[in-house]
Amino acid sequence: MSQVATNAPNTITALLVPLTDRTLMLPNVAVAELIPYRPPQVTAGLPAWFLGQVAWRNLQLPLLSFEAASDGQPLIGPGARVAVINALGGRDQVKFLALLVQGIPRSLKVDAHLAPSSEPLAPLELGAVQLGEAVVKIPDLVGLEQKLADASLI
Repeated sequence: MSQVATNAPNTITALLVPLTDRTLMLPNVAVAELIPYRPPQVTAGLPAWFLGQVAWRNLQLPLLSFEAASDGQPLIGPGARVAVINALGGRDQVKFLALLVQGIPRSLKVDAHLAPSSEPLAPLELGAVQLGEAVVKIPDLVGLEQKLADASLI
């Protein structure tokens, strides 16, 4: 019998996703693709965190600002990109969401021994961890999808 599985460390590949005012940490498998920013199709009268619809692979995806959804301000900076996120809420009609990000996410191997941070959490943040000198936030992606549903946007 092979010993490989029992000797393998319990690590996952995470992505550090830069936003305007914080960095999010997501499992690598949560992100389907990173695409260049393109102006979304905007509909008037919608919440500030809902930036519109963006085209991706013959689909129209809701483009969201995590900062604005969690009581911050949306900003489309010069390094803006769109992270296509796999939807986790179990809705048959919603497979992906688009998230405005600022720059290119960075891959990082993490294990279960992350140091928790006592930094206060904003809405839609499940936790905060210390990575060296930086504090990164763990987003509530299911909560973000629920916010879309509550606003009748999906």
